[in-house]
Amino acid sequence: MTVNFPGRSGLDRRRFLGGIGTVAGLAALSQVPLEGDALAAPRVRGGEYPFKLGVASGDPTPGGVVLWTRLVPELFSPDGGMPSRPVPVDWQVALDPGMRRVVRRGTVSALPELAHSVHVEVEGLEPGREYHYRFRYRGDVSTVGRTRTAPREHGPLGSLSFAFASCQDWSHGFYSAYRNMAEEDLDLVVHLGDYVYEYGIPADGGLRRTPTPDVLREGPLDLDRWRMQYALYKSDPDLQRVHARFPWLVTWDDHEVQNDYAGANGGATANRVAAYKAWYEHQPVSRRSLPRKDGSLLLYRRSAWGRLAQLDVLDTRQYRTAPPCGWGEAPACEAGNDPTKGSMLGATQERWLLDGLRRSEARWNVIATSVMMARLDHDGPTGDIIWHDAWDGYPASRRAITDTFTSARVRNPVLVAGDWHSTFVNDIKSDFDDPDSRVVATEFVGTSISTNGDGEVYGPYYGPMIKWNPHIKFFDGDRRGYVTCKLDQHRWRTDLRMVPTVSRADARATTFASFVVEDRRPGAVRL
Repeated sequence: MTVNFPGRSGLDRRRFLGGIGTVAGLAALSQVPLEGDALAAPRVRGGEYPFKLGVASGDPTPGGVVLWTRLVPELFSPDGGMPSRPVPVDWQVALDPGMRRVVRRGTVSALPELAHSVHVEVEGLEPGREYHYRFRYRGDVSTVGRTRTAPREHGPLGSLSFAFASCQDWSHGFYSAYRNMAEEDLDLVVHLGDYVYEYGIPADGGLRRTPTPDVLREGPLDLDRWRMQYALYKSDPDLQRVHARFPWLVTWDDHEVQNDYAGANGGATANRVAAYKAWYEHQPVSRRSLPRKDGSLLLYRRSAWGRLAQLDVLDTRQYRTAPPCGWGEAPACEAGNDPTKGSMLGATQERWLLDGLRRSEARWNVIATSVMMARLDHDGPTGDIIWHDAWDGYPASRRAITDTFTSARVRNPVLVAGDWHSTFVNDIKSDFDDPDSRVVATEFVGTSISTNGDGEVYGPYYGPMIKWNPHIKFFDGDRRGYVTCKLDQHRWRTDLRMVPTVSRADARATTFASFVVEDRRPGAVRL
């Protein structure tokens, strides 16, 4: 179907935030007919509402976006309360939140093999504009989500506003950071991993003091239980709000499988395969990431925001080898500098990244990586003790990237990372063994959404080390929150958005510190 689009919508994004429907307000929407075959679908068990996990969009391109939902009327049932056969789900994309000016529609099968999740790859949309979407199964209609396509490839440089986040242990506190993020004026959200944790859930919900069913006591060890873990996390209303308001780019870290795992060391093979499959079922990613016969899936990918930004999303878990100098906190060793002894990305992904950086013509080159790239010496001038479950454990892999920044004259490389439950602003040096070497890139490491709760954990631990790492320009170890980044052709601004507590869902975020990176001048300057 060919659609002629009007000009850019005049709807202001901030005014739209209050207009997205909620589960409580679906009665009126359910009266709006959708075209398709979903009315002929079998009823769900007990007649429960099937869109309890909300809606999401992701991986925007100039002409399309991925739309996601999952039918799960019973959150903690092995089959989610759905029949053991494919069912039809209708979807619509419109120019307005009232869903009156529909420009794309269709019907897709939700398969029991994929937990009745839906991944619709919508094409034929107009670059650089907002759209609204919803799903229907039988007489039930989902909340209305908003998404945005990327700008056209050769258009004006324009601007980009995005937030990044990571580490959201459900039992460690409320997602008050997401409640605040939903009020931001963003084009995109980047999630850097630890979307779920592999641990069992306390009966009282931990810091949330929310009773949870007995089936969640033990951590996931099979596909049914992983699906329940995602159902618990994605049932959070503030996480749902942010998914419904902005398109996401997502990657994973270790806790989607097992703490600190590397490649094939990620626990029992069957459990790792189950964890990978459940991740795909619950994220707004395209068919290219469908789990393969061996259980692996293709996650790393490149997105373009017009000519302004190239965003390379990395997979730092699936292909990495065991750290060549040992696990955890341990001394550095010469094997770490040998590219044949170990790899963070694997040969294929590393080659893809470096080739993409060499060819990039973007003003800003953003690398989304789950773990921190900058060095963190633990023991003073000798710099002997480092943490090996990060780029410090793979210095040869890091050097391949920093050398490419220099040799290819990559313009404005900026890394965004998570994992540490702490906030860092770092200069990336061409040689971390030489304090006088040039700064070749900038790195922002965001704290957790909720993990570690309100405890003072990493401030006392990492704080004394910062003086031994002069390339670390900012550190905070004990606050929860997220990071916003706004960039145009001249500069990049980062705001560190922190909440005072995760013991309440309504805690208000404030900007704790702000930094600017100027075009062609690597290194962040505090405002």
